[in-house]
Amino acid sequence: MKKISTKIATFIVIGIIISACDAEKRIPNGKQRLTKNEILVNGKASKSEDITNQLYQKPNSTFLGYKLRLNLFNLATPNPDSVFQAKFINHPEKYEQMSKWLSAKQVDRLGQSFWYLGIDNFLKKTGEPPVIVDTVRSSKSISKIEYYYFNKGFFDVKASYKLDSISVKKAKIKYTITTGNPFFLDTLTTSIKTPALDSLYKTRVSSSVLKSGKQYNTKDFEDEKERITTHFRNQGVYNFQPNYVTFDLDTLNNNKKVNVNLIINDYSFQEKDSTKTEPFKIFKISDVNIYTDYSATNNSNVFADSTTYNNFNLYSHSKLKYKPKAIADAVFITKGGVFADFKTVLTTRYLNNLKIFNYPTILYKIDERDSTANSLIANVYLSPRKKYGLGTTFDVTHSNIQDVGIAGSISETIRNVFSGAETLELSARGNIGSSKDLANPESKFFNVSEYGMDLKLNIPRIWFPFATEKIIPKSMIPSTLVSTGLSNQKNIGLDKQNVTGVLAYNWNPKRNNTARFDIFNIQYVRNLNPENYFNVYESSFTELNNLAKTYNTNPDYVDVNTGDLIIEEGTSGFANDVKNGTIVVPDPDYSIISSIEERRIRLTENDFILSTSYSFSKTTKTDLEDNTFYQFRTKIESAGSLLSLVSNAANLPKNKNGNYDIFNLEYSEYVKTEFDYVKYWDLSKEKVIAVRSFFGIAIPYGNSNNIPFSRSYFAGGSNDNRAWEPYRLGPGSTGAVNDYNEANMKIALSAEFRFKILGSVKGAFFADAGNIWNVFDNITDTRATFDGFKDLKEIALGTGFGLRYDLDFFVVRFDLGFKTFNPANEMGKRWFYDYDFAHSVFNFGINYPF
Repeated sequence: MKKISTKIATFIVIGIIISACDAEKRIPNGKQRLTKNEILVNGKASKSEDITNQLYQKPNSTFLGYKLRLNLFNLATPNPDSVFQAKFINHPEKYEQMSKWLSAKQVDRLGQSFWYLGIDNFLKKTGEPPVIVDTVRSSKSISKIEYYYFNKGFFDVKASYKLDSISVKKAKIKYTITTGNPFFLDTLTTSIKTPALDSLYKTRVSSSVLKSGKQYNTKDFEDEKERITTHFRNQGVYNFQPNYVTFDLDTLNNNKKVNVNLIINDYSFQEKDSTKTEPFKIFKISDVNIYTDYSATNNSNVFADSTTYNNFNLYSHSKLKYKPKAIADAVFITKGGVFADFKTVLTTRYLNNLKIFNYPTILYKIDERDSTANSLIANVYLSPRKKYGLGTTFDVTHSNIQDVGIAGSISETIRNVFSGAETLELSARGNIGSSKDLANPESKFFNVSEYGMDLKLNIPRIWFPFATEKIIPKSMIPSTLVSTGLSNQKNIGLDKQNVTGVLAYNWNPKRNNTARFDIFNIQYVRNLNPENYFNVYESSFTELNNLAKTYNTNPDYVDVNTGDLIIEEGTSGFANDVKNGTIVVPDPDYSIISSIEERRIRLTENDFILSTSYSFSKTTKTDLEDNTFYQFRTKIESAGSLLSLVSNAANLPKNKNGNYDIFNLEYSEYVKTEFDYVKYWDLSKEKVIAVRSFFGIAIPYGNSNNIPFSRSYFAGGSNDNRAWEPYRLGPGSTGAVNDYNEANMKIALSAEFRFKILGSVKGAFFADAGNIWNVFDNITDTRATFDGFKDLKEIALGTGFGLRYDLDFFVVRFDLGFKTFNPANEMGKRWFYDYDFAHSVFNFGINYPF
């Protein structure tokens, strides 16, 4: 019976799909569905996106050649109300029978339910109605095409269309375009009435968008208007607007040449009932007034406090709450200076970046005290935010450690804490999560947790004993960050305490560039549960335990019930006996045991890191919708060098390992650098290609022969090579022999093709390549080390596909990765050997991987 029901259900689903696949089922009689737009430009077929975008009608969209949205629309019932009426309203006996189970009111409401109405509305909204051929729109498309080519310099363009019937209810439209030869710019002249503007124009004439010999393009003329306007307004011409720039074009010679005369007339203004003109003036700033507590309600009140600082006039309706220097430093409009738009923009950015005011307003007015009427008063209106602000956050997270996590925080922000526009933030945070990969003897779902407290002080200038204006001018919007934090983690079974401290400078060298210089970044990591190491790193325990069964001679190290080494007494006792010669083992196995013990010590010892670093990033991205941009990030970090310098100078004693201690702890010493590059290409129609390349290396020296776990690299995971789980790729060709595999050099390359599937659902095909290796440290396993370019053959390749759901404020991502090239396999089994669903990796992520 169960098999018969399954077959019936299958046939029903197939029948629904077949009926929906009749793409013409909703086409009215006498109408035709548009199946294709064929475009011929000068006799050649064209698929140019620019030309296609000129058409008012386009065929129904497809997904992998299938008209998915059209068929979804066809699944919907055209008039779902009639179905309900036919079933109940027109059959009183059924209505009465249903009313015995439900009330009459509830039966009436069934017609508005999801089953009768909602599902059809959903299919109509998600789907796409058939595109019906409309010749009126085709004629409008012809006009738009001709206008498009005319603006590109093809003044003799001709276009037409022809309707080709494929069947009774299907047709295609053939557009034929003959462009003719384009026109080119020839002689360029100017007629600028105001002498001052003529002089200003000549200082930047080489930057003109219009060049003799360049093909005519209407957009170039608009760009030239904007260029001239920007230049003039940044040089004091306050009244200038783009509409003052006009062009006289001469094409009468009939030689496909355009003579251009750029015209700028005098300033035109209305005075009473007449229009007057006069030469443009270059305005200077006569006063800068800063209103520090402006609001619509107190606008007319008398000011209770005011002061003048460096020619800035500061006013307040109550006692002035800010140090004048802190506010004046944020204003780039200066008394006696020439009016400039860029100074207004820079001032707005700086004041907004202080985070103690709402978005500022800057207005100019003519100074009536100046008889020549070429002076401006700049009024800066500041509306303070509340001094105290309480903030809370709640997040559901996913990371390379946590399969799922719940995080929350509460913070108190104190603005203008020292009257110098500083911002102090005190916060407490907590997180609980679940990870199936962690040591979890009690089988608790929430086996990961963290809680901590942070203090951050942001100072809107470089906090330094000496002046830094010449090195980092205030136009770069510099700031100083002082922070400290304490956290307690229960993560991979070892559990940690972290104490951090940072003094960092931030600034923007250019509009889309950011720089950060960490004077010092202190991190102290204390392992709270080091004796749990072999419960967490089970593969290391298994390897050590197997060797102990062969060589161990001390029965006190073994659990009599299981025959395994006792953790911690047996594992450490056996390893120490091997290292000091009490238990003699052959050299190969001695090396393995020593390596296991060295790794245990490295991952369980407490770390002290004192580093200095410089980071720089640049992006060309303009907004969230920009899909044609690149982003570059680099960082160089040096740790421990200052401590070694002091230790050497002070001739401090070294410990038994030959290294220096601080607070009875060996500090880390290394140099680390990273390069990260991301590039996007917008292919239109919501198709995007994105690539990423990453290289990072950390080299230990001096006081260290390895890199701390917190500063090392791993491979795999939802934001890395998605065909491997986190920490399960590499190093090199080792095959991830440890439970958590990391190294000090990493190469990562990724490419992704993103496309729209249906509404907010997007798809992607991706390829991820990369690996990690050990280099210049104490790892000697040749499979894990990078010894030259020949080891690049160990770069792993993962490919796959994924789905994304765009929620506007973030993207939920699901990816399925397949091991395409696995360097851990033996030769002959590396390509596509594990390329199946059994060895695939499912990844869940928030937002795009890069």
